[in-house]
Amino acid sequence: MSANDPFARLPEAASFTVTSTTVTDGTAWPPEQFSGIFGVPGGKDVSPQLSWSGAPHGTRSYAVTVYDPDAPTGSGFWHWAVADIPATVTELPEGASDDTGSGLPAGAFQLPNDARAARFVGAAPPAGHGPHRYFIVVHALDVESIGVAADATPAVLGFTMAGHILGRAVLTATAETAA
Repeated sequence: MSANDPFARLPEAASFTVTSTTVTDGTAWPPEQFSGIFGVPGGKDVSPQLSWSGAPHGTRSYAVTVYDPDAPTGSGFWHWAVADIPATVTELPEGASDDTGSGLPAGAFQLPNDARAARFVGAAPPAGHGPHRYFIVVHALDVESIGVAADATPAVLGFTMAGHILGRAVLTATAETAA
């Protein structure tokens, strides 16, 4: 695992709380959150359940991202990005991210991840590469719509959000594939 801190060069933001019935902060993903798309045995690419509270005053929408900074790509790997979650929503059910986003609230949409699928793609660290961290982040934003195209990348979402983030709630999962 690298010391890469994906928040080190981002603007400071207030913190609030995110929890999950799927995974506990600092623990390994369950098998369902591993990648079936990338052929991990038992992997089902099921997005985690998330609940959040305590967002800063003035929050007008949320975005959710899942990012692995330890992927051997030089730029990490974006597993999931959801934009324009209404400020009245404070939970996503497990499995919200199917191919159609049927479990997402009205108005929210998924951007293509680094596998170019507009859905959650589970953990798939290369065998023997060591443990990977998966930063599950709920971003509280000061705009109702972040204004990115549905086919934008998660990096474009992050760049566009940078000046609109009021708060950030972070939960970290881990995964490792034996050599």
